Amino acid sequence: MCAKELVLKHRTQILDALCDSGSAEYLARVLDLLLAHGQVQWEEYQAVQIQSRTLYSNGRQLLDLVHIKGERTCELFLCALKQVLPETLAAGLRFDGSGSNVAESEPAQSSAAQTLLTQRPRLVGLLQDCVDGALDTLVGAGHLTSVDCSQIQLAIHTPSQKARCLLDHVRGKGESAAELLLQYAEQHHNSASKQVTVKPSAGFLKYRSKLCSSVTAQSCFLSTYGGTGHMSLDDIYTEGEMELSPDSTDGRRALALEDVVGTIGTVNEEADAVLVSGDAGSGKSTLLQRLHLLWARGEALVEYLLLFPFSCRRLNAVEQNMSVKELLFQQCCWPDREQEEIFQYIIDYPHLVIFTFDGLDELKQSFSDEHRVCCPTESAPVHVLLFNLIQGYLMKGVRKVVTSRPEAVGPMLKRHLRKEVLLKGFSTSGIDCFVRKQHSDPTVATKVLGSLKANTVLLGLCHSPVLCWIVSHCYKELLGCGEGSPQTITDVYLMILQHFLQHKSSQRSSSRWLQEHQKAILHLGQLAFKGVKTSCFVFTARDLDACGVSENDIRLGFLVQSKDMSSSQSKRYEFPHLTLQCFFAALYSVLPSNGDRSNILMLFDMKETGGACFRACLLSPDQQNRLCEREVMASETSNLQITATFVSGLLSQRHQSLLLQFCPSHVIEKKVKQVAKSISKGMQNHFKSIPQPVEGEKKSMHAMPGFVWLIKCIYEMQESKIAKDAMVKLEVDHLKLVYCNIGPMECTALAYVLQHLKNPVGLQLDNNSVGDVGVEQLLPCLHICSSLYLRNNNITDEGIRKLIAKGVQCESFKKIALFNNKLTDASMSDFAHLLKTKQDFDSIRLGNNYITEVGAKRLAEGLRCNSSLKYLGLWGNKVGDDGAQAFAEALQGSDTLVWLSLVGNNIGSLGACSLAKIIKNCTSLEELWLTENHITRSGVECLIEALQENTKVKSVWLRKNNLSSEEKQEMASRESRLIF
Repeated sequence: MCAKELVLKHRTQILDALCDSGSAEYLARVLDLLLAHGQVQWEEYQAVQIQSRTLYSNGRQLLDLVHIKGERTCELFLCALKQVLPETLAAGLRFDGSGSNVAESEPAQSSAAQTLLTQRPRLVGLLQDCVDGALDTLVGAGHLTSVDCSQIQLAIHTPSQKARCLLDHVRGKGESAAELLLQYAEQHHNSASKQVTVKPSAGFLKYRSKLCSSVTAQSCFLSTYGGTGHMSLDDIYTEGEMELSPDSTDGRRALALEDVVGTIGTVNEEADAVLVSGDAGSGKSTLLQRLHLLWARGEALVEYLLLFPFSCRRLNAVEQNMSVKELLFQQCCWPDREQEEIFQYIIDYPHLVIFTFDGLDELKQSFSDEHRVCCPTESAPVHVLLFNLIQGYLMKGVRKVVTSRPEAVGPMLKRHLRKEVLLKGFSTSGIDCFVRKQHSDPTVATKVLGSLKANTVLLGLCHSPVLCWIVSHCYKELLGCGEGSPQTITDVYLMILQHFLQHKSSQRSSSRWLQEHQKAILHLGQLAFKGVKTSCFVFTARDLDACGVSENDIRLGFLVQSKDMSSSQSKRYEFPHLTLQCFFAALYSVLPSNGDRSNILMLFDMKETGGACFRACLLSPDQQNRLCEREVMASETSNLQITATFVSGLLSQRHQSLLLQFCPSHVIEKKVKQVAKSISKGMQNHFKSIPQPVEGEKKSMHAMPGFVWLIKCIYEMQESKIAKDAMVKLEVDHLKLVYCNIGPMECTALAYVLQHLKNPVGLQLDNNSVGDVGVEQLLPCLHICSSLYLRNNNITDEGIRKLIAKGVQCESFKKIALFNNKLTDASMSDFAHLLKTKQDFDSIRLGNNYITEVGAKRLAEGLRCNSSLKYLGLWGNKVGDDGAQAFAEALQGSDTLVWLSLVGNNIGSLGACSLAKIIKNCTSLEELWLTENHITRSGVECLIEALQENTKVKSVWLRKNNLSSEEKQEMASRESRLIF
């Protein structure tokens, strides 16, 4: 189809794309390109851009003009569209064979005025950031007057519009004016500083000061776990572990706070939104609060002049339609004067503004791109504004930082992200730092940390900042519990419940502390349960009255007044943390003896949707779009799953003495059976979905996130019979739980359940957050693991030391993979011990760690004594020639080694000659990988000589070494098993 026909056929789509942003910028940029290429005359250019007409009318005028001009103009027009429109809009326009780019024309003559036309797109880009400077230069030279400047600097003009207006004026001022402007543009382009020259007015600066004061007031005290006392954020803030998402080009690297908004990890340059994702309680809100405070003080994000913070749970309460302007000023900080000027500044300099939206998953409406709003003064429902802001249709250029739990983020939203940052909670050192900050008395802090280290399960729980806060806050209860130390999440929340209630109780030592506050708990529980079902997290006085919540109930401390930056005078309340609301909802589901049994059924009878993201990888784009509705369901069930986990814990045998104060034993037993049946049914549904294995391969199950949730429910119940009944029906050789947000808490639950498997299983936990503490939690099930895959899990030598100490005692344990962790030479002594002790161990893969020739020599001591190892992978380390020689001496007599990888290890020809001994003397070797090293011809000659004596070796990989093309060709002709 010719270009002219394409323009006519796709007229509506093109028009929508050109006018998509509500700004004339796309239209103007396309015109610039056509003008520069000589396809549009100056008079036609002006006729298309008439300000009194609507944007769509101007767009139609351009389409008519292009179509009339014929095939060549249409072809260049389609190319210009592809060049100008962002990927999200251009992706919907398929113009096969219409070209890909429009090069700017070279000046047809030496006229500077003509160059202003032929180089117009480039000059607009150069000048839009320095119009003021250009005007000063031209006025100083007498080429422009103050009247000219006032016409160019109209407040309604964007920076690019001012640049175009400047070019238009200068063209009419003669050749010398044009030459001076071109000279200024090139000088500015070549200068070291390319920053926008911004001269804020006094009114703007006053508003900025007011905004900073407002943000400081909202941020200086820790609010995430609010209501229990004023804790200075400076005193208590502890940075959690952050990583880039796996799709980042910068890899899974650790990040600092300032990197959240920085350029590191950017995957989509066109997008404005940064997502910070993490599980409930991982510290997302506190991280944002810290960023807010540092910005307000001028200690971070200094490149942004304005920051507007929003809470999605509070935006839920906004019922009326709003424009972006109203959203900013009514919900954040109202300007005392000059509102229009301040908002125009935001429109003109979006790159100097940042919006933050905390808790996207707490919004009642799930993410959608169905409703389009492009004009910042157009009113729409608040959630529609938010979704359009994230997508960049509104306020393009403003940086947006959004937090959410992972399950609320599907492919539909991820298409619009600049990057994603994963928040992993506290490291072990972070726990130590946080606890010490909580207690001014170092003796108390030391005792609390001692209790945690003595109970590794509790230490694993404390990797969640909210649980670490609870444990620190309830240290007296913790230190006094002896062997009854908390083991589950429910135990920890019951501890804080006891802490609050006994401080309000008339008899603090009473064992009936729960019963004394029964009515209050049920009132709060009913409020919490209704909120969880309807995604409501901020409650009005009417909501409280409907559930019978009184002032006395509020004084218990479980409801706190909501911080609201708007001018609303009505009081609103919320639970200090989402998980606490879910806990009270669980109490409400469990406690009443005449309660509605359907509550528990509703919590557990949820369809499996958590694996939608994984399955989407295997589907077509149309099928992925149909999954969006299921992803919406998944995000909405998350809070119900947290509540169901607490229900499981409350119904455990260890807490039934508390429940007996409210319910007869037969009622409790009925609820326990109900939950156990629901869990069993859920597990069976997972097992039914396991596909039959391909002939010759092992039977594998890729567990979905819902499977992990059910495992956690079983652990919370602490019923070994339920765990046994669940696992007896799982018959697989390989269990995969990759990218499932597995941290230390989940490892504890997995070990509790998986230890009841009948037969050994390969356990794959790649790309999670296991860490050293998680490794320790897995030890109880290591005897049932035939293999353990722990790629990308932040594991250090300390975790490996404990793992191997247990592994040498486990008969079935025979394979381990630890790519991309933090192992050093120190851990190689442990692996040597493993190889010496277990003569049936057959696979060790330690790629991309920090192992040098020192570690290689230590590992070689174990290899020398082992007679079973088949696969050894150490790619991406730094063993060098000395390490290679140590391996050669240890492995040259092996009759089991099949595969050896030393890719990217700084090995030269000396090392290659040593490794040739393995080829010559190892009768079992099939593959040797030496890619990305520094081997020269002399080293390859040694390998060729060895290969002539060993016909069983299938391949030696030598790509990316120090060899010329001629050498590769010549040596490959001599030995076909060399792969260059």
